[in-house]
Amino acid sequence: MTDAIHSMTGFARCERETPIATLCWELRTVNHRYLDVSLRIHESLRPLEADLRALIGQHVNRGKVDGFLSVQFNDAEQSRVELDNHLLRSLRDASQTAEQVFRGARAPSVLELMKWPGVIRDQRPDTTSLHDDIEALLAKTLTALGDMRSREGAHLATTLLQRCDEIAQLTETIAARRPEVIAASQQRLRERLGKLDVETDPARIETELVLQAQKLDVDEELDRLHGHLNETRHIIADGSPCGRKLDFLMQEFNREANTIGSKSADGITTKATVDMKVAIEQMREQVQNIE
Repeated sequence: MTDAIHSMTGFARCERETPIATLCWELRTVNHRYLDVSLRIHESLRPLEADLRALIGQHVNRGKVDGFLSVQFNDAEQSRVELDNHLLRSLRDASQTAEQVFRGARAPSVLELMKWPGVIRDQRPDTTSLHDDIEALLAKTLTALGDMRSREGAHLATTLLQRCDEIAQLTETIAARRPEVIAASQQRLRERLGKLDVETDPARIETELVLQAQKLDVDEELDRLHGHLNETRHIIADGSPCGRKLDFLMQEFNREANTIGSKSADGITTKATVDMKVAIEQMREQVQNIE
């Protein structure tokens, strides 16, 4: 388990010199619903790909990972030339036969024979000896990537906690406003009934007042918001991969805010609800980048 949340956005680049080549790993990560690894490596290293993917999976839980490995062989390795001796002998024999058929024809020179397709093999240095260095360098690059994602995650955590404090303050504003809102609404109802030139049943009036208070009651929504805030703070403090959990909580935040807004009968409450929705949307955008 890590001690801080991680961003899914990051970049790292590391190099290593070996006796035969210079290795360079580049890793880039962006947000993604699942772990998606894309590697660009030389074809000769394909047998190593499964191990490289497994190593990446040990360090990255979620996100799109683009990895590029550059292998630059030194001059001694690049200058090696290998000939296909069997093909070269066949060309020599064919040349001698052609000389007998075409009297006086000039025999091809050695250089001309070497230019024949396939005589000089496409000699690529053996990369088998580099496997351990490649994996070790990848592990180092993943550590550097993790450090960057951790720093970005710490910034995201700070921002999310600030938004939580804003939402908590807004819920207090709405809660403090609730008794006055209900009282004002009930007073307006009494005044409308008083203007009617009809006899009213006091018991029926009280029933209507109770029903109206129930329609305006947002205590349950405020309690759930407090619960969501506490859970969000707990998840951030825990530090384990939590992007999906937080994404679900953002949906719950929105649901409660929408319900409070639909019950609002007061300008101050409505403004507080709008500000709350803005803060929730800002949180949701930040959560999209959390592993």
